[in-house]
Amino acid sequence: MRPDFEKMNGLIPAIAQDAESGEVLMMAYMNEEAWDKTLETGEVHYYSRSRRTLWHKGGTSGHVQKVHSIRLDCDDDTILVRIEQIGGAACHKGYRSCFYRELKDGEVTECSPVVFDPKEVYK
Repeated sequence: MRPDFEKMNGLIPAIAQDAESGEVLMMAYMNEEAWDKTLETGEVHYYSRSRRTLWHKGGTSGHVQKVHSIRLDCDDDTILVRIEQIGGAACHKGYRSCFYRELKDGEVTECSPVVFDPKEVYK
């Protein structure tokens, strides 16, 4: 089982999902190097499009993602990583989930708890 990186011009969407609760925590991209490093280490690695480099999730903050299982969709072009989120926060803005805002009945509310202050973590 291996994603079809060639079909997707080298980058494949990777969804991080809490293995216990099923909550979707974030979406990022993986290239082949990130995929291989994730398999090698058991911790999730992504490819940072803005920095154009491999990114070990939690490498700076300590909020690493431990792999429980990995699934591929039927076209081999989307990755679902079921993880344990160490430290409780997946979002670089300090929230548990990157999907921390919800539009409901025309109102936007925050629906995910703040776990840390990014100014304290990313100095």
